[in-house]
Amino acid sequence: MKLTPSKAIILCAASLMLLVFISGWNVIGGELEDRVQQPIALVSDKEDIAEPYTISWTMHQNIAVPEDAEMIAYIEELFHVDLDIWNLENKHYEELLDLELAQERIPDLFRIRQSHDLLKYEMQGVLADIPEDVLREHAPNIVQRIEDFDPRYLEYGKINDALYGIPVINQTNVYRIPIIYREDWLQQLGLDVPETLDEFETVMYSFASDDPDGNGRKDTYGLSKEGLNVVFGAFGQAVFTEQLYFNKKDNELIIGALEPEMKEALAYLQKWYRDGIIDPEFITGENKGGYKHLSHAFINGRIGMTSKGNYYHWIEDGDYSVINEHDEEVPIKATFNVYELQQKNPAANVVIGPPVIGPYGHSGSQAYNMLMSFVAIGANAVSEPGKLEKILEILDYVSANTDPVEQIKMLHGLPGKHWSWSTEFAGEYHILPPFNRMDNYTNKIGSSIGMAVPSQLSERREKWAATLRLDQHGIYNRLEVATPSLIQYTPELIRMRDKAYISIITGDQPVDYFDTFVVEFMEAGGKQVLHEANEWYKRHTIE
Repeated sequence: MKLTPSKAIILCAASLMLLVFISGWNVIGGELEDRVQQPIALVSDKEDIAEPYTISWTMHQNIAVPEDAEMIAYIEELFHVDLDIWNLENKHYEELLDLELAQERIPDLFRIRQSHDLLKYEMQGVLADIPEDVLREHAPNIVQRIEDFDPRYLEYGKINDALYGIPVINQTNVYRIPIIYREDWLQQLGLDVPETLDEFETVMYSFASDDPDGNGRKDTYGLSKEGLNVVFGAFGQAVFTEQLYFNKKDNELIIGALEPEMKEALAYLQKWYRDGIIDPEFITGENKGGYKHLSHAFINGRIGMTSKGNYYHWIEDGDYSVINEHDEEVPIKATFNVYELQQKNPAANVVIGPPVIGPYGHSGSQAYNMLMSFVAIGANAVSEPGKLEKILEILDYVSANTDPVEQIKMLHGLPGKHWSWSTEFAGEYHILPPFNRMDNYTNKIGSSIGMAVPSQLSERREKWAATLRLDQHGIYNRLEVATPSLIQYTPELIRMRDKAYISIITGDQPVDYFDTFVVEFMEAGGKQVLHEANEWYKRHTIE
């Protein structure tokens, strides 16, 4: 994607004329508003002649971005740069990134998918310190969005008072993971959606014992691994998680998996497993490959409830309306898990239930933190004068553009080709064919290369999620970043946690083994992890 100096001059001149013409108009909801806006990305004459920066850039990808992707070319022209998009598939992002780092290749725009990894990469020496005044000057819109949401989040990106990570805040994480039941099974058995742990137990036993699918065989179970967190949630904790989940108790952080109430929860689960209520394959999980948020155990009719995937993975036909390619309001179609379920069994349907209330009044289901990840700058980027500033300017433009048209363009592509404003519904837009039927089309055209920033939750999908009260009773990890001991001990502590819990549930160990596990966990680094977690919590509490 390199331009010769002569071609660059011609292209930038043409771009300048086009932007000067466009900047006098602002299109909002199909109406034209006379306005003059100075394009922030116009290059100077000096930059126009100078050799462009080559910037290696990582982003969220499900498929590879083509070298000739049109939106990448658009940004390259606009900013007089060469973007080298690293095709690191999201499903294997960390492994692929680590391979690059092992070869001493550090991306200039460094996506840190797991927030807990910021400290790890800083300790490896692969991140640049981002001067806060430089960030504010060259990415003012990102900073404004973060500070309007909560200014303390910027502190999360600091290590020893130096800023290494720009926080990526996902406001849709206000919606916790849903609790899903086979509604047709409940109706077949004459059962209601459970609201308490006792009612939940009754439903699970019936799903496993009373032939809910009507095939005359005893081949169904109540729940599998993801459903276990619903039981733990009835005691106020989340356990089977990718990270250690910390909760608050008596104004201090605790590790949920160590709480005494978990012993009681495990007693329930051990009995259920012994009685054949829990899928004996729960140890390997509900997903059997492919898209990681699919519950194949649920889709294949093996279990009757799950808590796998996010709310948008469980949309049924008609849950809310969307605008189609003809600018018509039409019912939404089933997505992901529901779609796959109904492909196998057209008569199947689902219902989203509340977190069940446990014996001490607790209820909840796992939720992901608002601090989703970080964007950082690679250590080598600062060796070229002006490159850090250029990267931040591009990041600001593609992530938090103040012009509505340009912001949608950065997310979804070109107006009139990839998307169009609705003429019937002010302020809304729809994706045009064939892109509205194309998987991962934004990767194919090279759009959506920026970071998520806080904004109003005004999309129809999120409004639907709110009607289900998914913004209530979420169990969040109160420790949103890593500490040195957490990096050191987490792999072994998670291994110990999972081994102990599984061995108790399956009956390989008695329930009283929980007390031994807690002691061994603390001796294996848990004590130091808790100490550092509470030191961090005292400095960075966000309530």
